[in-house]
Amino acid sequence: MAEDVEIVLRKTPLFASLTETEMRALAARVSKRHFQRGELLFGEGDPCTGLFLVASGKIRIFKMSAAGREQVLAVEGPGSSFAELPVFDGGNYPAAASALEDAKVLFISRKDFQNFCREHPDVALKVIAVVGSRLRRLVGIIEELSFTTVRQRLIAVVLRLAEANGRPSKEGVHLELTMSHQDLAAELGTVRELVSRNLSRLQAEGFLEVDGRKIVVKHLVGLKNEQNSSE
Repeated sequence: MAEDVEIVLRKTPLFASLTETEMRALAARVSKRHFQRGELLFGEGDPCTGLFLVASGKIRIFKMSAAGREQVLAVEGPGSSFAELPVFDGGNYPAAASALEDAKVLFISRKDFQNFCREHPDVALKVIAVVGSRLRRLVGIIEELSFTTVRQRLIAVVLRLAEANGRPSKEGVHLELTMSHQDLAAELGTVRELVSRNLSRLQAEGFLEVDGRKIVVKHLVGLKNEQNSSE
C-alpha cells in the first residue's frame, strides 16, 4: 500500500521534512522488496542500481577479504538508508549487503533518486550529512582495528552490552550476546577462534563467567581497566 511506503519514508531522515505532495511523488517511484535472513541484497563491486531504505528487520553492510574474512561496517535498522554514495559517484557498490534477519526494504532506482534530488536540493544536502556521518563511523572502525587488540575490542562489546542490557545481581552483571561468535568476529575484524579464545581467557582470569552466549561480568571495574590496558 502507498500509505505504508509513505510511513517508512517519513521515518527516514532523508525524507522526513517532505511535504505531503512531495512524499506522494516520491512514494510513486518506490518499489518494495523482501529478503530472507542471510540473503544478499547486492555484492561488493556490483553495479549500483539504486538506494535502499530499511522498512523492517536489519541489514548488515560488510566487506570480505580474499581469504574469506568478513568485516562488518554497519548494521542498518528500520528508518535507515544505505548505498547513497554510489548512487551519486557513479561507482559500484563499495561493500556488500545481506539480511541479518528477515527484512523488508524499499528501493529507489538510481535515476529516480538523482532526479528527485535535482528537484529537491534539501534532500541532496541531507545525503551529504548522512554520508559524512558514515565516514566518521568508518574512521572509527579503522582506528579500532589499527590501535586496539582483539581483546580490547571484545571487552568493549561486553561492556557496551552490560551497560545497555545488563542485569545486576550478587554474582555480577548478567548479559547475553546478541550474535554468534562468528558474527561477533566479523564485527571485531577477526576470526571466530580468537573470539572464543579471548572469552575463555577472560573467564580464566576471573573477569567473566561464560556459558554459550550467556555471560556474567564478575568484575566490572577490573574489566574496564583491562580495556584501557595495552598488550
